[in-house]
Amino acid sequence: MKKSLQTYIGGIVFALVLAALVALVAAGCTRAKEDYLRLHIRANGNSAEEQALKLQVRDAVVAYLTPIAKGVQSKREMQSLMAAKLDEVERIADDVIAQNGYDYASHAYISYEEFPQKTYGDVTLEAGYYDAVIVELGSGKGDNWWCVAFPPLCFVAAEDVEGDEVIFRSAIAEWFRKNCK
Repeated sequence: MKKSLQTYIGGIVFALVLAALVALVAAGCTRAKEDYLRLHIRANGNSAEEQALKLQVRDAVVAYLTPIAKGVQSKREMQSLMAAKLDEVERIADDVIAQNGYDYASHAYISYEEFPQKTYGDVTLEAGYYDAVIVELGSGKGDNWWCVAFPPLCFVAAEDVEGDEVIFRSAIAEWFRKNCK
């Protein structure tokens, strides 16, 4: 009887320690709003043509920034990089706008703005204030496209995989990747 009571208490203690450890790990891998840099491309309006133009600008801007953003290790580094490239981002956006026959310009800037809760893939950003790179097309009054510039979720380049290459997966790594964004 004494041994089964000790086993029972030991099991409870083990379960409590395990639960505390899981809670600490989960809390430790949650990113704060301050850790994100968002990228928003705001259309001039909501017509189908202007929304399609916004996506063309998105494609051109992301294609330009992807190789530049490779290897960025911190939000501060990404913010500095983006600040240095704002003129080029505007030039790229303006080229796409002109190629599509519109006569307005873009304006790119870094801002600290309030955003509603949004989900990007497996990442949900809570409502609140975030640092963001904003690219306004014309008036910027239309619906926007957005992604996360840091961590660089919208600048993930596709990697070539050889036919004979083996890719190993870890259930633990997958759990952390999914839950520690």
